[in-house]
Amino acid sequence: MLKGFFTKINQVLLRRPAVSEETFEELEEALIASDVSVRTAGGLIERLRAEAKRERADGDRVYAILKEQIAAVLSRNLRPLALESDPPLLYLIVGVNGTGKTTTIAKLAHYLRGLERRCLFAAADTFRAAAIEQLEIWAQRVSVPMVRHQMGSDPAAVVFDALTSARARGIDCVIADTAGRLHTKRNLMDELRKIGRVAERELHRPADEVLLVIDATMGQNALVQARQFTEAIRLSGVILTKLDGTAKGGTVITIADETDLPIKFIGTGEGPEDFEPFEPAKFVEQLFEE
Repeated sequence: MLKGFFTKINQVLLRRPAVSEETFEELEEALIASDVSVRTAGGLIERLRAEAKRERADGDRVYAILKEQIAAVLSRNLRPLALESDPPLLYLIVGVNGTGKTTTIAKLAHYLRGLERRCLFAAADTFRAAAIEQLEIWAQRVSVPMVRHQMGSDPAAVVFDALTSARARGIDCVIADTAGRLHTKRNLMDELRKIGRVAERELHRPADEVLLVIDATMGQNALVQARQFTEAIRLSGVILTKLDGTAKGGTVITIADETDLPIKFIGTGEGPEDFEPFEPAKFVEQLFEE
C-alpha cells in the first residue's frame, strides 16, 4: 500500500553506521519530501536528535527511534469508533466534494455489518445535484436502507426522519452524508449545528461521531481542509481515503500531529471491503518498507 514512501530515509540511515548532524539534516529533508509538514518534520528531528545523543545511537538505532516516534505521534489521540451508546447511533460524515465521502459511507456500513450492526443512510447533503443519487446507488450496492428528501430540503429534517425511522425499525446506526462546501463555511457550520441540535434532542446526546473524510493524495492541502473543518465544527476523528495509490504517507503523520484528531479508518481501494481501522504500528511498518 505505502511501499517505498520512505525509501530515502532507509537509505540515509541503514547504509550509514555513523550518525552526524548531516544525517539529521538529510532525514528532515526526506521527511518533508514524503509530505510530512515542515513543522512536524522539525519536531520529529529535534526529538530524534536529542534521543540519539542521549543513547549515543548508531544508524540502526536512530532508524528504530524514528519509527517509535512516528508511531507515538499516530497513537497519541487514538480512539476507536463509538459503538456503545443506545441505538440508534449517529455518525455524521463531513468532507469536501471529491474526497470519496459517499464511497466511505458505504465502506463504513460494510464494516459495521461485519460487527453485526444494521445501518441506515441519511442523505443530508441536499444541496449538491448528484449527492442524493450517488448515495442511493451505494445504498443499493451494500443493501442499506436510505432516508432521502428532495434536493434543497433541510438537512436536519433528513437526519430527524432517519433517526425516527431507525428507531422504529430497530436499526443500530444512522450514517448521515452532509454537504461539503468550504467556500460557504458559515452556512456549513450553521447546518451542522442544526443537525447537532436535532440529534441531541432526539438521542439525548450529541452525535456519536463527526468524522472528516480526507483524500490522502492531496498532501498538504489535506491538512488545510482538516484545519478549516476543525475551525467550523467539533470533529471526533478522520477517515483517510485513497491510500492505495500515489498518496504520500507523511500526510497521515502531519494530520495526526498538527490537528490532534484521531485517525479512525483508512480506505485502500474502491470496494466496500477496502477499509480498515487505523493501526499505527502496522502503518509505520508499511511506511518503512522498501
